[in-house]
Amino acid sequence: MTSRSVTAARCAALVGPYTSGKTTLLEALLFQAGALHRKGAVTAGNSLGDSMPEARERQMSTEPNFAHCDYLGETWSFIDCPGSIELLQDTHSALMGVDVAVIVAPPEPERCLTLAPVFKFLDDYQIPHILFVNKMDKASTRVRDLLEALQSVSDRPLVLRQVPIREEDGVTGFVDLVSERAWHYNLDKQSDLIEMPEQVKDREEEARRELLESLADFDDGLLEQLLEDKVPASAEIYEQLSKDLADDLIVPVLFGSAEQGHGITRLWKALRHETPDPAVTAARLGVPEDTGAAEDLAASVIRTHHAPHTGKMSIVRIWRGAVKDGDTLGSERVSGLYRLMGADSQKIDSAGRGDLVALGRVDSLRSGELLTAAGGQKDAGLLWPETPKPVFSLAIRPHNRQDEVKLTSSLAKLSEEDPSLVVVHNEDTGELLLRGQGEIHLKLAVDRLKHRFNVEVDAARPQTAYKETIRKATKQHSRFKRQTGGHGQFGDVHVEIRPLPRGEGFAFVDKVVGGSVPRQYIGAVEHGTKEYLSRGPLGFPVVDVAVTLYDGQHHSVDSSDQAFKTVARMAMSEGMPNCDPVLLEPIYEVTISVPSEFTNKVHSLVSARRGQILGFEMRAGWKGWDDLKCHLPEAELQDLIIELRSLTVGVGSFDWRFDHLQELTGRLADQVIAQRNGGD
Repeated sequence: MTSRSVTAARCAALVGPYTSGKTTLLEALLFQAGALHRKGAVTAGNSLGDSMPEARERQMSTEPNFAHCDYLGETWSFIDCPGSIELLQDTHSALMGVDVAVIVAPPEPERCLTLAPVFKFLDDYQIPHILFVNKMDKASTRVRDLLEALQSVSDRPLVLRQVPIREEDGVTGFVDLVSERAWHYNLDKQSDLIEMPEQVKDREEEARRELLESLADFDDGLLEQLLEDKVPASAEIYEQLSKDLADDLIVPVLFGSAEQGHGITRLWKALRHETPDPAVTAARLGVPEDTGAAEDLAASVIRTHHAPHTGKMSIVRIWRGAVKDGDTLGSERVSGLYRLMGADSQKIDSAGRGDLVALGRVDSLRSGELLTAAGGQKDAGLLWPETPKPVFSLAIRPHNRQDEVKLTSSLAKLSEEDPSLVVVHNEDTGELLLRGQGEIHLKLAVDRLKHRFNVEVDAARPQTAYKETIRKATKQHSRFKRQTGGHGQFGDVHVEIRPLPRGEGFAFVDKVVGGSVPRQYIGAVEHGTKEYLSRGPLGFPVVDVAVTLYDGQHHSVDSSDQAFKTVARMAMSEGMPNCDPVLLEPIYEVTISVPSEFTNKVHSLVSARRGQILGFEMRAGWKGWDDLKCHLPEAELQDLIIELRSLTVGVGSFDWRFDHLQELTGRLADQVIAQRNGGD
């Protein structure tokens, strides 16, 4: 294999579904490089990654884990990304700072569908990626069947680089399809070179031919050699593999077992010889070209982290120039420069091209910004992923009311770290809502509030923003009269209350003639009417109502703004129950996106949730996926994502927008009203 001259540090991300073994693979890579003296285990709670209490408790990656090492004279950084689909924002942001991604796949064909969102994102952003099929020591499926299942979720051709050597005890080694040499696995050690077993030769020849044909699709010279039955040189094949990987044209496929240390050396070789230089990555991301100035720093901020003791940390990948501890960038000073190794922050003096480091206390920096000597550039045009829309919510409040200010600042820090975590105040229900990508996502946020910021919160299912309206008109005469020691209070109004078409809101009409209600009190009547509308006869905010003031009386001494505001509320309170009030529930237009094989199940799901199916079509840009449009009540949206993911091996998603209010009657309406008024 030829070696390319790469002087800059390179960076790789490990991505893949939950339980695929990414964190174990990170341990194996670092152990092979000598950066760890022993391999830890996720189940034992002693792995380098997953060191946070939330991760230890769940035995899963709950945020990106960062590590670095030197291997054969080259510097590498690794990012072990969370596998849960609910934490994709962290994964997507981390991928904006890497030269290559290693997709860690389980060896079961039935789980390949869980990789579809990963492949789609990498292809959309043209991030070079290698597929590493893990846990091959436990695999029972043929590699060709597994490859077929994996190809169904990848738009780029998968190019097999090895074929396994199987014996009675399972996979004991592999044959490299470029060098055509065979290797026997050793536990946590480099493999031994062996003679190619006879039973593998036919499969090796077939797989090698498929490899060369895949590469020839992108190189006319190689295609010409194949047509002339010439055997390309190994160096030429390796060079083509590197070029096609850098251009995101192919996905090389390797396999092994991170737990046993199998295939780790081969993966290291692929990373070293085929991962693009950081300059290639910088160009893909849109980093501005070098201006030639000595201080021409260019780095991108891929993550923000707020630590209890060190404060704000900005994790950056340096594309050009250098950063030193104490440097002034714009108006701010770098207060600490760190290389991250799991839970440890190793302080360093300087960092240069290709390095992945953390800057301390540069408070103005935000994720996605370009960092230069002039500070953070907010609109530099760097490629950056879209933030997914929330699909799950919790209503939260501080367990201790004295923590309200502390809660607000802590939530702001969590939202800065993870933009897919959204905090809103629902004006209709008065609740503080924490919104995100699912139940796990929000429970992690609640745990972090407690562990990292010492703020304990009570969380509950959010209230549905029901409204109410009326179905018929009425006229109401009300009088407010109160005599006190001084001036009394007097107000008298005649109003007509009538329904408006759906979506019209509220209208107040003044038709008073002859001064029966003086002009200075008309505004007070309108104000009192609006105050009442915040809670109608059923207990909910009132919409789509018009109130006409057409007559009344006043007293030259005892009438006042307050008296007319009070009598207006009285008129509404006495008249509204006679207007046939009815409950309204919010209806949303929802687009549910799933693989086509689950579309029928989603039809049943929507029907069971009182939904109305509007139609479905192929999902744009997604091979083998459908978009199903429907109307769903807000009350049925709360845990929709949980059931949807359960039905679709975790990959289903949906988008939503408010559409209209719809009357709700019958037993369900009675239950909603009783629940609303039962605690009053």
